[in-house]
Amino acid sequence: QVQLVESGGGVVQPGGSLRLSCVASGDTLDRYVIGWFRQAPGKEVEGVQCIASDGSKYSADSVKGRFTISRDNAKKTVFLQMDHLAPDDTAVYFCASQKSPVVTTAHLMCIMNPPTNSRGQGTQVTVSS
Repeated sequence: QVQLVESGGGVVQPGGSLRLSCVASGDTLDRYVIGWFRQAPGKEVEGVQCIASDGSKYSADSVKGRFTISRDNAKKTVFLQMDHLAPDDTAVYFCASQKSPVVTTAHLMCIMNPPTNSRGQGTQVTVSS
């Protein structure tokens, strides 16, 4: 299993942008499905966007057209570009990984609540004026 470390969170005004990074170590990234998840206080974990090893993607409806996930296997990094941020996007964002045969598609990754040992530590995103 890879180990994941997130960065790039912060405080931003509504309408602003942030770019989150998820850097992997311990194994090659190209065999893994990677997902970005978020959890706001008092709410369930939500799959935001996920990307499979073949580059196929899945997005939650709440972020379609505003967020973009991408991966650079050579750099062992998955990015989440977040544009047009809104206060409802405020949450701790974390990335998580799975690989075949547990998960093979981006959709399956995004609808699961990933085990804690497959997650990074998370990064706080706060959208506030």
